Amino acid sequence: MSQQATRTAATVRLRITEIFASVQGESSRVGLPTVFVRLTGCPLRCTWCDTAYAFTGGHTRALDDILAEVASHGLRHVCVTGGEPLAQKGCLALLEALCDAGHEVSLETSGALDIAGVDRRVSRIMDLKAPGSGEVDKNRYENLAELTAHDELKIVLANTGDYDWAREHIARHRLDQRCNVLLSPVAGELDPAELAEWIVRDRLPVRFQLQLHKVLWNDARGR
Repeated sequence: MSQQATRTAATVRLRITEIFASVQGESSRVGLPTVFVRLTGCPLRCTWCDTAYAFTGGHTRALDDILAEVASHGLRHVCVTGGEPLAQKGCLALLEALCDAGHEVSLETSGALDIAGVDRRVSRIMDLKAPGSGEVDKNRYENLAELTAHDELKIVLANTGDYDWAREHIARHRLDQRCNVLLSPVAGELDPAELAEWIVRDRLPVRFQLQLHKVLWNDARGR
């Protein structure tokens, strides 16, 4: 680690809700053993949010302390999530430091905050909020131009109106030509089989996904 990186690790502090090892439940990395670093805080309040416990609380920790705990799990893949990780200024330094440490790093972000400053080695898994989320007006559409084949775009759908909205935006912005597009049903609100049938019917250039962690552990915290 360079002297500059050492100084950064010693001074940057972030508020952390939890750090744990599990299998990745979403994105093209689904099923991979992964260390999750969940940052505290989020400026959005999506109607279907399943991690509201990360809105507040947590513990303030030094960057080098976080890196040490991540390393202790002995896993290559690391996912920085929230809440909304980018709401904390130290998140960019955390992502860079994880990459420097040799990890394959992904970032789960709402799409409401600027992603341009994220280290290019990081795979940005970015949401596009459909109307059913209650936060459609928070979409930062400038982020779409930042996406590359190294990133992924996730749209969570609560109903047929959300699906029609997603289909329109995929076509209008040619999202499938930028990166993988993932469509997910809100658990308990949209029948997964119905969403899968719509995708096949319309020949949408997307990937259907379920949240594997819900199937395995029924949304238990820290899994």
